[in-house]
Amino acid sequence: MVSLATRRIVLKGKLMDYITSIAIIPLLVGCMGIFGLFRFLQWIRMKAYIQDSVVVITGATSGLGKECAKVFYTAGAKLILCGRNNERLEELIRELIATNIKKTHRPHAVVFDLAESKTIVPAANEILKYSGHVDILINNAGVSYRGTIMDTALEVDKKVMETNYFGPVALTKAILPSMIEKKQGHIVVISSIQGKISVPFRSAYAASKHATQAFFDCLRAEVEQHDIEVTVISPGYIQTNLSLNALTADGSTYGVMDKNTANGRSPTEVAYAVLTAVGKKKKEVMVADLLPCLAVSLRTLFPRLFFYIMAMRARKERKGKTS
Repeated sequence: MVSLATRRIVLKGKLMDYITSIAIIPLLVGCMGIFGLFRFLQWIRMKAYIQDSVVVITGATSGLGKECAKVFYTAGAKLILCGRNNERLEELIRELIATNIKKTHRPHAVVFDLAESKTIVPAANEILKYSGHVDILINNAGVSYRGTIMDTALEVDKKVMETNYFGPVALTKAILPSMIEKKQGHIVVISSIQGKISVPFRSAYAASKHATQAFFDCLRAEVEQHDIEVTVISPGYIQTNLSLNALTADGSTYGVMDKNTANGRSPTEVAYAVLTAVGKKKKEVMVADLLPCLAVSLRTLFPRLFFYIMAMRARKERKGKTS
């Protein structure tokens, strides 16, 4: 027979369970409400930061640059689109305007080639003359590369560096004084996971992205006193024509869609990641799958293992090319 004291303990336990179950529901609802409010306020802040801002995008006629143009245009930015081909820039502008988005600004095109250093300062002057200032500069334009180090002409290394490193550096330096004068600005560079780790047969590309990472990390520290933000975006593989247009050892076009590139993330997804990173003023973002992110950590924590894996990859690729 159960004693009275035991029954009281059981009843007390059930009562506590009941009270706890009732109390936890409003607590969970309250936490969800606070989190939802926080996300909503973040969205409002991000929208206010982007809307009506003068946003310069290089390499805007294709791939990630084109998708960035679309998402920033939708967000209400005043776009200045840069590229080498005026017809394709104007075609993109017509495409954006045709979306009939309310409260947007007509984009403006500036034609120049980042690989031609003499065109960069005049282009920056044209941008500033048109807009008066630049709020957000997105250094996106770039070229990829495929080849062995021994077979690659030094001119190819220089060309990749001119486009991927010296070009963005020169444009940033040309725009930066106006940002410092205004005590406001945001500089974004599209780097790569290969700015953090090196992959066989990508030496020129990886070197240019390593240099880019280092330069903009230094820049971030130096311009902090002027309230200027610097964001480095490091994507993995993206479904663009980057590998098709890549340079080879002799300077010719690669013309092949890599399997990894074909299976990469959509440029639209990465463009939204760029928009979010800029809106939240993030310092650095890796937009990649788990394996590339693990490789970055592996390079730091277990370098010998990383080097062994890269050597095995080089052997496999070399064997595939000769078989």
